[in-house]
Amino acid sequence: MNHFSQPTVSKRPFPEELALALGTLFEDRFSVSEAMRAHHGRDESSYDPMLPDAVVFAQTTEEVAEVVKLCSNYDVPIIPYGTGTSLEGHVLALRGGVTIDLSQMNQVLAVHAEDQTATVQAGVTRKQLNQEIKDTGLFFPIDPGADASLGGMAATRASGTNAVRYGTMRENTLALTVVTADGRIIKTGTRARKSSAGYDLTRIFVGSEGTLGIITEVTVRLYPQPEAVSAAVCSFPSTADAVNTVIQTIQMGVPIARVEFIDESAVRSINAYDKMSLPEKPLLLFEFHGSENGVKENAQTVQEIAAEHNASGFEWATRPEERSRLWAARHNAYFAMLQMRPGGRAITTDCCVPISRLAECILDTQADCEKNDMIYAIVGHVGDGNFHVLMMVDPHDADDVAKAEGINARMVARAISMDGTCTGEHGVGLHKMDFLVQEHGPAAIETMRALKHAFDPKNMLNPGKIIHW
Repeated sequence: MNHFSQPTVSKRPFPEELALALGTLFEDRFSVSEAMRAHHGRDESSYDPMLPDAVVFAQTTEEVAEVVKLCSNYDVPIIPYGTGTSLEGHVLALRGGVTIDLSQMNQVLAVHAEDQTATVQAGVTRKQLNQEIKDTGLFFPIDPGADASLGGMAATRASGTNAVRYGTMRENTLALTVVTADGRIIKTGTRARKSSAGYDLTRIFVGSEGTLGIITEVTVRLYPQPEAVSAAVCSFPSTADAVNTVIQTIQMGVPIARVEFIDESAVRSINAYDKMSLPEKPLLLFEFHGSENGVKENAQTVQEIAAEHNASGFEWATRPEERSRLWAARHNAYFAMLQMRPGGRAITTDCCVPISRLAECILDTQADCEKNDMIYAIVGHVGDGNFHVLMMVDPHDADDVAKAEGINARMVARAISMDGTCTGEHGVGLHKMDFLVQEHGPAAIETMRALKHAFDPKNMLNPGKIIHW
């Protein structure tokens, strides 16, 4: 199945009794309107919309549990929804059902500054959390680009630009509150930094994309705000020079906080979109966190490494407004790159490989795009071996779409052959289900399927995602 196509599934009529019960319980927080359903029937993927039959706005864990119990009585599918920023069709209602919108569950429940932890409802976004804790001297570092909800970030095992230093949601989620498929409320983990008590349910639910349970509360790690922050940007004559700079930097153990690769096409798009004047060459964007002296020493080391790889225009951005402008441009890269083909639609994908194979994987992917005359751009959180490819296609041209899907399939096969993964942070959703089999093998997929059957025997929770039932 390619992007833009809707899978063939059987949808049962939505029970009138269930609609009446939900309407009575939630009143104006329950909707079956076309506009509301359409809003929740799409995400940032390029799939055509797939609408739920109804939408409920929950405000507490107990309300989520009530919805799940009611839906279970009628065997109606349930799709958790945070901010709708997923990229692989995670929130699409393949079989209709009820979308539970968690955006009104937006309370920061507790901040324990002395322990460097915070507990939030699932609808709290990363920017909201950082705004509320800014006076504590702490911050939450996971930054996937979009202002995603913490519940959604845990469900998709999100990471982003800071992962090279601070890790992903897997490392930074300490505990969860989850509603199971039969409406029970369970808590996984504690605020303790480690535990040997029983199965690690927290890690099972982190990355499960709403298929095993609905995350309603998240306890996360916080970090001290760095004493000094500095950013730098430099250009290179080739992609190989840029990526090899990153590889050498990581192998030397330089503690960079962020390092982003932006290829020539993406730089050109960013310049046009954000009215910037970056050299239209492959570019690296660095950020350093630490003490004043430590930041200077690390930055100097990276500058020397970059010079060995023919870097030019090494420029510093030490003032907050300068850094913010650079990172805003990076975060806007997706929207900037959409302008490469007016009227076209984007197929976005990612993979992740061991750092030593990164240059080879990116260069081979670029060559494949060029060979197929694809309009494309590549950006990446290359400090941890993760890069993203955006391909602009004519959605009405089946051959054009097929070319892009072929490039994607070969990129994934290439990454897996290098002992990498089919997705570093997008997640599986709809689009990467078959790649998951390719990566893990049938026996591992059967083990995942056994988990799904055990946790969700009716296949109610976000059905049709990650693995085939």
